[in-house]
Amino acid sequence: STAVPPGPPVYLDLVYIPNHSNSKNVDVEFFKRVRSSYYVVSGNDSAAEEPSRAVLDSLLEGKAQWESNMQVTLIPTHDSEVMREWYQETHEKQQDLNIMVLASSSTVVMQDESFPACKIEL
Repeated sequence: STAVPPGPPVYLDLVYIPNHSNSKNVDVEFFKRVRSSYYVVSGNDSAAEEPSRAVLDSLLEGKAQWESNMQVTLIPTHDSEVMREWYQETHEKQQDLNIMVLASSSTVVMQDESFPACKIEL
């Protein structure tokens, strides 16, 4: 069964991929229906397979079925081995589908912690 039932597409500016980008909740149908200029990909737990390679591949497969070739930006919240491998192995397909992966080199420091950050203008 799919996480998102079939139906007409929904267009959004920014979408957080649910449940740390776990393939139990996100599949090709999700990306066919939930169309966004920006997708935030969370997950930094290789033991839990997050982010899921299947979810990243589903983005490519779902986006390939869109009628338009609008720009999509993928924003990972963590640098992970899964994300790096997927990026390298599918880079040409990402370019064909007009998908850009945003790597943040900015860091925000607040009180006793620091974390990567990026700015998005909608």
